[in-house]
Amino acid sequence: MPGRLAAGLVHHPDGLVRCWWAGGDPLYVSYHDDEWGAPVIDDRRLFEKICLEGFQAGLSWLTILRKRPSFREAFAGFDIDRVARFGARDVTRLLGDARIIRHRGKIESTINNAKRAAALRDEFGSLAAYFWRWEPDARSRPRRLTRSALMALARTPESVALSKDLKRRGWTFVGPTTVYAFMQAMGLVNDHLEGCTRRPAVEEARVAFERPGPRLAATGASRRPAAARAPARGSARR
Repeated sequence: MPGRLAAGLVHHPDGLVRCWWAGGDPLYVSYHDDEWGAPVIDDRRLFEKICLEGFQAGLSWLTILRKRPSFREAFAGFDIDRVARFGARDVTRLLGDARIIRHRGKIESTINNAKRAAALRDEFGSLAAYFWRWEPDARSRPRRLTRSALMALARTPESVALSKDLKRRGWTFVGPTTVYAFMQAMGLVNDHLEGCTRRPAVEEARVAFERPGPRLAATGASRRPAAARAPARGSARR
């Protein structure tokens, strides 16, 4: 029999210990194991994720995850330049596509944000160079990530600052909680709980990851050394 686990950790039938939110759905477990928290530098994936986080508002992430292939088909693979050229006919087409979330505001937001993403790419060289500037300083993170520590935060100073900057640049559906969920998923923080099978591998990937540009001292903390490890904190889920 497995020993007693800390709150927020679950033994799965394959013998691995995972964060509780992965549940038992194979799609969600795969997302937990193969994607969530691993550092991402690809602009298309970054754009896709922040758009889908906007669509997720008010829904479960599993709902979005199940619809993700259809979203990718409907939104041209989240190619920034192609989505930025979407017009009224595309909005009508998307509103008629029952496979995705048919919310006019979120659809129009995605098109708007593609245009803003293209501008960011022109300014910083890539979306990755912009987003990774907002990675939290290691010293702003708690020493140990438990479920209670994770649940205590739905936003961080960095996510508040990033959200504010995105809104200033014309982005929509990018509130601080949405932005922090994006940061968790894209590896700007490692919010797998202490004891989760994935946490060490994600931390190793973050240490080896070559940041695409300098980090902003968003909360006044000094810049962390490139090879420093970052103990984790954050909000729950995805």
